Amino acid sequence: MRHHIKKTALVVAAAASLVLASCSAGSSTSGGGDESPGGGATGGATGGTAGGQEASNASLSIGLVAEPANLDFTKTDGAAIPQVLLYNVYEGLVQLDQKGDIAPGLATSWTVSKDRKTYTFNLTKDAKFTNGKPFTAADAKFSIDRVKKDWTISLKSAMDVVDHAKVVSPTKLQVVLSHPSNDWLYRMTTRVGAMFSRTGVDHLATKPIGTGPYKLGKWTRGDSISLLRNNSYWGDKPYYKTVTFKYFKDPTALNNALLTGTINVIGTVQTPESLGQFENNNKYQVIEGTTNGEVVLSFNNGSGPMKNKKMRQAVRYAIDHKALLDTCWAGRGTLIGSMVPPTDPWYEDLTGLYPHDVAMAKTLLKESGEANETLRLRIPTLPYAVSCGTVVKSQLEQAGFKVKLDQLEFPAAWLSTVFTNADYDMSIIAHVEPRDMGAVFGDPKYYTRYTNPAFSNLLKQADEGTEQEQVTDMKKAAKMLSQDAAADWLFVLPNIIVADKGITGLPKNAISESFDVTGLAGS
Repeated sequence: MRHHIKKTALVVAAAASLVLASCSAGSSTSGGGDESPGGGATGGATGGTAGGQEASNASLSIGLVAEPANLDFTKTDGAAIPQVLLYNVYEGLVQLDQKGDIAPGLATSWTVSKDRKTYTFNLTKDAKFTNGKPFTAADAKFSIDRVKKDWTISLKSAMDVVDHAKVVSPTKLQVVLSHPSNDWLYRMTTRVGAMFSRTGVDHLATKPIGTGPYKLGKWTRGDSISLLRNNSYWGDKPYYKTVTFKYFKDPTALNNALLTGTINVIGTVQTPESLGQFENNNKYQVIEGTTNGEVVLSFNNGSGPMKNKKMRQAVRYAIDHKALLDTCWAGRGTLIGSMVPPTDPWYEDLTGLYPHDVAMAKTLLKESGEANETLRLRIPTLPYAVSCGTVVKSQLEQAGFKVKLDQLEFPAAWLSTVFTNADYDMSIIAHVEPRDMGAVFGDPKYYTRYTNPAFSNLLKQADEGTEQEQVTDMKKAAKMLSQDAAADWLFVLPNIIVADKGITGLPKNAISESFDVTGLAGS
């Protein structure tokens, strides 16, 4: 039986190991032969149930802010669905371990051919779906093929590199890529790699069916989603019998819910300035690290005044990022300068490319010929966006811009107006998907509407090259993106969790799409 991976403290030092995770996880540069060994049967395991504690009848309640519109992440974009379902309800062949390395999931081991195009996965024979059907290589092939045929979200492009998947036996799957890809196996740790039952995809929006340690309990729309322990789970049982994700639109209500015992964990602190009431109270623990969540001041590169590069550059010079971070997020977070968080191996501090310079902003605004245009800053009704939106508006107006700030209900109104129809000039949204520079700026049809063949070529070279070439080319791509002012990067969200004392296994850094509750336990 495979031990379930525990999400204990994730370390910032994982950046170094992430190079291997993305470039060659599942392969080795040592040894001979046509194939190189991948993850072993216990590659990512730490052993034991929930840190060594036996499963209990205890329940846990976690407070969050962004409720899913539905439960089908194959057809609905956004991070709220995999936050709840990935690793908890759905599992993949591989997943990220606590260091950010690629580790065994439903695949107990794998090998990679010398030409880096053929992956052979050995699958567990013990897993079954919550509809009672056994998990086999036929389900894995079905899931991979379905991404290419039936998924509609933009992230499906991660599977484009797959030429075909082949069932070798019920417990052996072979995946052949059309060309070598440093990125593909890493993407298999995300929602794209989720494994589905061949007979369980008819009602994904309301009835997810996975192989994970939890199954859907009850979804009370506008309030909460509860997960129930899957007593037929093939691996170690999670400690908590029931985990409920409760949603709050008001940050004060979220904080009060913990103070009054309505919830046990604030999964994403929305008002960092309020932390004092918890840090000075021995009933609670405060955990602070970092995330993949780049808070992006998005520009519509395809139409309107922000299609003008000088306008985009003017906006970047007008933003005082340190003052903004201090004002709207209590100084907690990391300034970056492009679409790469510090936990990625190709991170560089590019904040110096556009230092705060109001005079330069005014000059470029005048030269752009767009000074009389009113910029539509259309933001979602999420606490960080609302808080930072007023600061952005104020700073831009001080540099001579005309700005109209609109708050759009999230998710429905924002997804429809900004994400789908690109009916905006600027917006503010946290992109929390891991390694998402290509996803956000590599597709001209994406809501940023960014088009740059040279940038796309660098992404392609990075994916197909050697490990070192990947790092070098991704750094070049990030710098090109920043110099072109494709967006403005306000900061990387910190991972701030507040919880009752005694809850163990909470992550320091949030580097996957999942709020993985399978390793949490109580004392």
